[in-house]
Amino acid sequence: MKRLLPLAFALLKFASGYFLSSPAYDLHRDEYLYLNQGMHPAWGYLEVPPLIAAQGWVSMALGGGEGWVRFWPYLWGAATLYLVMRLAQRLGGGWFATALAGTCYLGTAFARLNLLFQPNSFEVFGFVFCLYWLVRYFQEENPRDLYLLGLGLGLSLLNKYTTLFFIAALGGALLLTPWRRLFLNRHFLGAAGLALLVWGPNLAWQISHGIPFRHHMQLLHDSQLVHVSAVDFWKAQLLMCVAALWVWVPGLLALLLGSTFRPYRAVGLVVVLGVGLLFALHGKDYYALGYYPVLFSFGARWWELLLGHSQHANPSEPLANVGRMTRFNPRLPLGQPRYSSPKMALQLVLVALPVLLLLPIVPFIYPLRGPAEMAALRPRFASLGLYRWEDGQDHNLPQDYADMRGWRELARKTRAAYHSLPAALQAHTLIQCANYGQASAINYFNHGQGLPAANSFNGSFLYWQPALGTEQAIIVVDDEPDEALAAHFASWRRFAAVADPYARERGTAITIGIRPDSVLHNQVRREWRTALAAWEKPTSSGN
Repeated sequence: MKRLLPLAFALLKFASGYFLSSPAYDLHRDEYLYLNQGMHPAWGYLEVPPLIAAQGWVSMALGGGEGWVRFWPYLWGAATLYLVMRLAQRLGGGWFATALAGTCYLGTAFARLNLLFQPNSFEVFGFVFCLYWLVRYFQEENPRDLYLLGLGLGLSLLNKYTTLFFIAALGGALLLTPWRRLFLNRHFLGAAGLALLVWGPNLAWQISHGIPFRHHMQLLHDSQLVHVSAVDFWKAQLLMCVAALWVWVPGLLALLLGSTFRPYRAVGLVVVLGVGLLFALHGKDYYALGYYPVLFSFGARWWELLLGHSQHANPSEPLANVGRMTRFNPRLPLGQPRYSSPKMALQLVLVALPVLLLLPIVPFIYPLRGPAEMAALRPRFASLGLYRWEDGQDHNLPQDYADMRGWRELARKTRAAYHSLPAALQAHTLIQCANYGQASAINYFNHGQGLPAANSFNGSFLYWQPALGTEQAIIVVDDEPDEALAAHFASWRRFAAVADPYARERGTAITIGIRPDSVLHNQVRREWRTALAAWEKPTSSGN
């Protein structure tokens, strides 16, 4: 019976995702990239490990509909919610702690995170999965739990390389507690071997391709991470889960300072060391999201003890010593709850509070309102920075929403440009795009339409570039078109452009060039080799 409440919450979260998006929006540019990776199965990609692409492959095999694309973030979000609530129960929590942990997850940044088909949803799930089984091991010392921890680490490494920071934090946390003895435990070493075995194919891919991960990190550092300020990073740590701040902060303090959760202190240290490591390395603020859900579980249990829901409560010492807990034993009674009408009312209010605090910004969490309605909200919310893009300017839509507009139009106009060519030229046409978003969206919407694949020198598209030199026509898709290219074609004409006033790709031009000269062919080949060499070791750059 105890599993019913977490299961009900998880099913509600999964199903509700399909009703929390407006058809006025397409997929996000990054989602199209991962679907394109799924069309090119491999053990690695320049941007990410292969797990997200494997999910993309399944979605495309099932027809590629948006419902199948969204299935994955909804699944991992629901699974994470289930584990968070089950963890509260493993700590001895009753209905109040269980439900409060669940609404903390529902009312914070994970509401938005679990809407997009990106590696972030599985990253959070993977971290929670690992810490859940770590807590289980602390309670029962069952070797099975260590192997499940190892499996979680291996799968997380196949999802995002930020797992390496999590592993470093986990190792440091164990070394700082009596659980350091695990490093001499054969099952712990076996679990580490299992993680390495699962990750092994991707690690081999990285090594064989010159470890492109290093170049990816350098690009992130130079273009984005270098601009992450200390103030902004720590401000985001408060704001991302602000609706549950009153839960996760006591949970963290109780883990680090109290005696109730002393057997689990390593979990609190994982959070401190993991977030601290991201800060030291100038990581993006949202990279830290995976560390917070377990704090909802501990914080919810702390509140339950504070309110006297269980016989273990000692309200006079809320953080330092709220009662001594032994290892979890399902055969031992957890204490009889003492119900009263005022207490029940307070508990219900606290359970609802995280979701209620989310309501004012719901339009910016779930894309339920159309572009015109979102633009009309700008005067009220612009001061919060919700309409500010990477260029530092305010626009009609939040940047994420603008990144979900215009793709269908771009693909349709590119298809029209291709079909405007004589049949003799269509067989020798190259579609070349300026960035991965353009190429990925064109390929997604034109999948099965008989068009050649759209290409780009951006990221993993470098591996999928066709042989160059036989093109008789090139369709150039570029948000900053270079008119100097016209001199290298026998014919050059602007065919169309994205007109959607709300799209970030507004103005992206579709241009047709007929019969490119040899100078352009050579230039394109050089650009391709140079771009690939920047990612891979020099010896493979010309292959």
